[in-house]
Amino acid sequence: MQSKALPKGSATLTVNGKAIDLPIYGGSTGPDVLDIRKLYAQGAVFTYDPGFMSTASCESQITYIDGDAGVLLYRGYPIDQLAEHSSFIEVCYLLLHGELPSPDQLAHFNHAITHHTMLHAQFDRFFEGFRRDAHPMAIMVGAVGALSAFYHDSLDINDPRQREISSHRLIAKMPTIAARAFKYSSGQHFVTPRNELDFSSNFLRMCFAVTAEDYVINPILARAMDVFFILHADHEQNASTSTVRLAGSSGANPFACISSGIACLWGPSHGGANEAALKMLSDIGNVDNIPDFIAKVKDKDSEVRLMGFGHRVYKNYDPRAKVMQKLCHQVLAEVGGTQDPLLKVAIELEKIALNDEYFLARKLYPNIDFYSGITLRAMGFPTSMFTVLFALARTVGWIAQWTEMLEDSSQKIGRPRQIYTGKTERAYMPLSART
Repeated sequence: MQSKALPKGSATLTVNGKAIDLPIYGGSTGPDVLDIRKLYAQGAVFTYDPGFMSTASCESQITYIDGDAGVLLYRGYPIDQLAEHSSFIEVCYLLLHGELPSPDQLAHFNHAITHHTMLHAQFDRFFEGFRRDAHPMAIMVGAVGALSAFYHDSLDINDPRQREISSHRLIAKMPTIAARAFKYSSGQHFVTPRNELDFSSNFLRMCFAVTAEDYVINPILARAMDVFFILHADHEQNASTSTVRLAGSSGANPFACISSGIACLWGPSHGGANEAALKMLSDIGNVDNIPDFIAKVKDKDSEVRLMGFGHRVYKNYDPRAKVMQKLCHQVLAEVGGTQDPLLKVAIELEKIALNDEYFLARKLYPNIDFYSGITLRAMGFPTSMFTVLFALARTVGWIAQWTEMLEDSSQKIGRPRQIYTGKTERAYMPLSART
């Protein structure tokens, strides 16, 4: 990847009486950056930024977020436009290649993905190594990492063609693995993918079809699943994406890198947030209990937290949440869940939070997790599968970011520094001399 950062002058930093010039670069949009790559060499100091809130670890052309304005762009396209007009497969192509495909390009790409959905025949035995009550995310971490033991012909990260094959395999096989993790935990037979179905319809069939009867695709639920995948496909340099890039910087194979992203996503502060939001709504239980809940949220001595509101990046309404809210109502109407008590609680809680000065002052707007848990539950997924679905969608974003990193000549193996505050050098004392 050729750098497109524009030089915008420099800043002078004085450290220990020494003046150091630091270049300033600007991107196509967003804040400028201060280039500190030579700071240690010239000034013998590091920067200190826990959580990397003010640090850009890479240059990227994939996803842009303006948290203050509530903007999310994939390759320049607003997320709401893609959710309304595009398909997940088309968004996959966009994230991987940088442009929307022509009809021929989309057909070719869709064929490549569709014909990689099958798993190696021996792979199904891998699931039997897990206990029946294993969490599906535990299965996902192990199974995706194990792909490298089955597909040796696409592990050379320096070969563009092999990178492309492994990318297609990951996008295609992730739904199959996810559906098998779901089926395995419920004690049902695995369902083989069908080439005539689109990506999301195929996935729903693999999850919910049973051998006793034919499975009929519900187009509204299939479209809802597709939009859910679009909304979760990428989200800039979040924790799991940064993990994939960090693992990839060492030269690890793509399957290992994506497995590391899945492991990071499993954390309740990342991919598990929608499950936490659904639990919160369940704990509230009834609209009548909301005032008491709100009072506890505002009480600084209370341990009650408002889940599904606020975001580390968005300081405005999460643009994905607006799409997810509409999607939630469509799904509930289709499955007869419009009287779902949790939806009533969610709507009333949102109304209160968006008009309460306490939440407005803290910019605690609803995020995507607020509605996604209700939607997925209405579609028939247990809470243990919520993060699995997130991982399935985010796979293409991880791959796009991983590929971009490998093609960036300025990237090096990740090696964050630290402020050491432990003991200074001291002599070893024999055991007999210690009291």
